[in-house]
Amino acid sequence: MELTNVIAVVTGANRGFGRHLAAQLLERGAKVYAAARDPRGIDLPGAIPLALDVTDPESVAKAAATAADATLLINNAGVAAGQSLLDGDLTGVRQDMEVNYFGTLAVTRAFAPVIAANGGGAVLNVLSVLSWLHPGFAGSYSAAKAAAWALTNASRELLAPSGITVTGLHVGYMDTDMAASVPADRKADPAVVARLALDAIARGDAEVLGDDLTRGVKAGLSGAAA
Repeated sequence: MELTNVIAVVTGANRGFGRHLAAQLLERGAKVYAAARDPRGIDLPGAIPLALDVTDPESVAKAAATAADATLLINNAGVAAGQSLLDGDLTGVRQDMEVNYFGTLAVTRAFAPVIAANGGGAVLNVLSVLSWLHPGFAGSYSAAKAAAWALTNASRELLAPSGITVTGLHVGYMDTDMAASVPADRKADPAVVARLALDAIARGDAEVLGDDLTRGVKAGLSGAAA
């Protein structure tokens, strides 16, 4: 996929990793709808602010109607309540699933027909190493990202006939606000990961592994369960 002329929608583009993705797409010559719940937080020159709450069906439908020329969707918006599934706050458990899984599903369902009508294109889902690695303390986030991984694989098969490729990005901690409490030496540079992800979209790759931690976990998936 040639990114120079792509028309992209990036959810959660007001900060963090989403902002890096939107900025690099602009640098490559793309038209970018930078989506956020409050578009007043978008400060990227050249980007088109787009109001989008991934948990609000009306907001999702309106965004798809506004960005009716889209050929690339990047599902980046996410939260990390990270609750234990056995004794954590159920509100946080539900929030992780509503945003990270059902939100990604809702936006994909809304934009897939748009992209197909524009001749095809691509979807990138920002997943996590915790799609595969499920520590007890972050069970709710892991469950949501595992579900989003399943969504990524299923939608890849379903959207292929419409000329839409689907890429899953798996990555560990990145140097963003979401991982502010994590030591710096355990975090990947989000600008580097964004470049890897965009290059993968351009090649039509099904999957991209964003850091050494993720590559190690993926390599060990065939091992015995812990």
